[in-house]
Amino acid sequence: MSATIALVDDDRNILTSVSIALQAEGYITRVYSDPEAALKALLENPADLGVFDIKMPKMDGIELLRRLREKSQMPTIFLTSKTDELDEALGLAMGADDYIAKPFSQRLLIARIRAILRRAEYARAPDSEPSEPAVEPIVRGRLEMDPARHRVKWAGNDVTLTVTEFLILETLAQRPGVVKNRNQLMDAAYQDDVYVDDRTIDSHIKRLRRKFREVDTDFNAIDTLYGAGYRFSEE
Repeated sequence: MSATIALVDDDRNILTSVSIALQAEGYITRVYSDPEAALKALLENPADLGVFDIKMPKMDGIELLRRLREKSQMPTIFLTSKTDELDEALGLAMGADDYIAKPFSQRLLIARIRAILRRAEYARAPDSEPSEPAVEPIVRGRLEMDPARHRVKWAGNDVTLTVTEFLILETLAQRPGVVKNRNQLMDAAYQDDVYVDDRTIDSHIKRLRRKFREVDTDFNAIDTLYGAGYRFSEE
């Protein structure tokens, strides 16, 4: 059965182009240019995943997600042209699954949607076997990563990561002690022809550290090597 994707953006050109691209991939789309109308419709009939702009009149994407979260755990991706880290942090704190800045690659968006829907499917049926070839879990000291089910634990505690954060951490953890520069991390997290600057990777690393320190205040497994990049230090 095809998944239903709800698109909420006051830019009708984006709604049209993204909707066409998703339909070409076999998804069913529901489009809304008015966030208040989207809220009413999605509370009555949730979609499988939502793609929300943040900067919208009447109600921004963060408020839309906050009100949806009162009754629904529908997976959500934010699309935004805003670069304010506070807005990004607020969106993720509200439970957004990922965050993609405009202008964006539609192939990147589709890849993120597939990954999040797959993760949601495993969450609904945690004991089911993945339909794709098995991917070996990664265990590095107190870190446990299950790429097939997008699960992360640190010292036995669950850590919730976005798809992008997971891919960056996976790249670092696959080869502990090996320095990965920003270009290598960009290639891992953004597997398409899409431009992201150094600050984007730095922001993801900063959020990764913050999330792990929420479960372990002494977390220091991600090292910065100034002028070179980052590495994962296995204890």
